[in-house]
Amino acid sequence: MHDLAQQIVSGLAQGSIFASLALALVLIYRAMGIINFAQGELAMFTTYIAWQLTQMGLPIWLAFAATVVVAFAGGVALERIVIRPVERANQLTVVIVTLGLFISINGLAGWFWGYIVKAFPTPFPTTPLQLGGVAFSAQDVGVIVVSVITLGLISLFFQKTKLGLAMRAAALYPEQSRVLGIRVGWMLALGWGLASAVGAISGIMIAPVVFLDPNMMQSVLVYAFAAAVLGGIESPVGAVVGGLVLGVVINLLGTYVEAIGNELRLAAALAIIVVVLLVRPAGLFGHVTVQRV
Repeated sequence: MHDLAQQIVSGLAQGSIFASLALALVLIYRAMGIINFAQGELAMFTTYIAWQLTQMGLPIWLAFAATVVVAFAGGVALERIVIRPVERANQLTVVIVTLGLFISINGLAGWFWGYIVKAFPTPFPTTPLQLGGVAFSAQDVGVIVVSVITLGLISLFFQKTKLGLAMRAAALYPEQSRVLGIRVGWMLALGWGLASAVGAISGIMIAPVVFLDPNMMQSVLVYAFAAAVLGGIESPVGAVVGGLVLGVVINLLGTYVEAIGNELRLAAALAIIVVVLLVRPAGLFGHVTVQRV
């Protein structure tokens, strides 16, 4: 029983990381109707920036905050410089641009920092936490707390602030929003900035576990995509729930199903994507669109 509780907490920690990156994917999808394949690489690159700041002597939490700000500014700049010229093109063109960003950012990270795996300092205590006779990793609990706070702040931003409401309106009803005086282009840029900032948090949280290298977020992106599909690719709440559920399920399968183990966890996530798309394409929290012929 104790082992099961530990596995569930560990799964929730992993799931909260999947949820934060899945939320970033959903933010871009709601704004543009495309999957940003460069989202994981943006998270990886900003995690390297956080590592560089710690090497320069900055405390980990100060480096964390500075990196989130840099990630937000970088996301806005990328949208203005790279995405804006093609935002009115067909979706395939925009997807190809994000794939180009994926390759370019990965190559830049390898060029700047090399491909040698680096240890990333954990912002949490290394002493295990005891609860009801069960020992939990402070890293796992800390990741869950940071992710919940992040997701809560984003929810409040979109529901309670004028800027958040304007971003939602611009994503859902761009033409009507322009009539009302909302600068839809800048709302899209802010959406990219916010998605990049959320992705940076995801990267910084997982780096102490998987270590730091230019390919660290590629498998995480697959899990995040599975979480977004499971919850509903247009639903921020679905991204969160899907990430948490996926994290727990994958962790339990890898621990208790010998045929899966650690080697086939990614394959299990891909199988979940296929099953969800076959059974309920809109996801758990998605809305099915019905059109009259």
